[in-house]
Amino acid sequence: MVNSTTPFLLSSFLENSFYFKHHLQDFLHLDPETIETKLAAAQEEIKNLVHKDFNWQEASAFYRDQVGELYLFELGAWHLSSHEYIGDMLRLIADFAQGRVLDFGGGIGTHALGAALCPKVEQVIYYDINPINRDFVQYRTEKMGLDKKIVFALEMPEKDKFDTILCFDVLEHLLDPSQQLLQFYQALNSEGKMIVNWYFFKGFNQEYPFHLNDPKVVERFFHTLQSNFLEVFHPYLITTRCYRKQS
Repeated sequence: MVNSTTPFLLSSFLENSFYFKHHLQDFLHLDPETIETKLAAAQEEIKNLVHKDFNWQEASAFYRDQVGELYLFELGAWHLSSHEYIGDMLRLIADFAQGRVLDFGGGIGTHALGAALCPKVEQVIYYDINPINRDFVQYRTEKMGLDKKIVFALEMPEKDKFDTILCFDVLEHLLDPSQQLLQFYQALNSEGKMIVNWYFFKGFNQEYPFHLNDPKVVERFFHTLQSNFLEVFHPYLITTRCYRKQS
């Protein structure tokens, strides 16, 4: 499936990552050299912070209150160094996203902005527990003239229904990802699509110490996924997958 939106969406992202560095520079009032320095150091700094302060029982508080603006740089460094992978994720969004979209754990806003640029998408609800992430993405939304299409939720919408749910690089950070899948199932319209990925692995050299990798929890996750959702084929060589509800 090739969507007519895809070439525009990809060219916009590949050219400047939706103006990420410029937005970050203006939002934090930093010079370009400082931005580059902080991007280069972010992964190691957040790894050190995790080893020092992270525990699973207080994971939400860690991501909400402790990571601060450092998370903008860590997420930004990953997106900037993964253009091809992120590009295929945007292709997937262009192919399947429509109607009312929930971007759960939206981070620095790449996918919310991409979804908002798709003509079949009526509205994007961006949700992230980190207040600095939310403020930054709201700033980006206004700068890109998408403030009438993207709205911001301070809490996970519990009774709302969505035509598309996006959840990227989030499930491995949750204590109970199976429960989150069940919430997505309840929130998804009958013909809706869920586009998600996960990485239940801490890395060969503990690069991702904040990722869940408990075998029992992961097995329960896959059982929940396969019991409730059916994968929708897409041709992109990425870990991100698209699902619909089981009949």
